[in-house]
Parts: sequence; structure tokens; C-alpha cells
Amino acid sequence: MEEMTIRGAQELVDAWIRKYGVRYFSELTNLAVLTEEVGELARVMARTYGDQSFKESDLGRDLSDEMADVLWVLICLANQTGVDLTEAFRRNMEKKSSRDATRHLHNDKLK
Repeated sequence: MEEMTIRGAQELVDAWIRKYGVRYFSELTNLAVLTEEVGELARVMARTYGDQSFKESDLGRDLSDEMADVLWVLICLANQTGVDLTEAFRRNMEKKSSRDATRHLHNDKLK
């Protein structure tokens, strides 16, 4: 499989929705689904890296799969609302680089 770009992922999700998904869920439904998926990711993180122990119902959950589920729904929301995630991410990185150019270098908590 060739390397995928963010734009390519947006196109792939859109093609999948049109072929298999019938249509996108409403934006509010997808926001609720995103929240659910982030919760599932948090559950795996808390059990893998935190202090909680695994339950039988947690077995078989995969961190990378949970992250991909979050990404999938985020891409759905971007497609539905006309957000070009490639451009949005580029702008966001520029903002962070400018705003936080020295902020973390002087944070004693990170040393």
C-alpha cells in the first residue's frame, strides 16, 4: 500500500461512504460517535498506560484500531463540513510554531 496523505484519506473515506455507507450520518450524530470513539481510545490508554486493570470486555481492543476509529470519524466530520484537513493542519502547525516557539523551552516541568 502506498503512503497516504491526509487529503487522500479524506477522499478514501468519502468514496467508502458513497459506496458502502449510503450517506454520512448527520454532523451531530458523528460528533456523538466521535465522542464515543475517543472514550474507547481513553479506555485502552487508561488500562495500558494508566492504573486501571483490563476487564474481560477490554480484551482484544487494539490501541491503533481505536486511534484509527477516532481518525475515521474526524475525517467524516471534516468532509461533511467542508474542512480541508491538510490545509487546516498546516495552518495549525504554523500557529503553534509561532505561538509556542520558546514556551516549552523555558518550562521547568519538562526538564
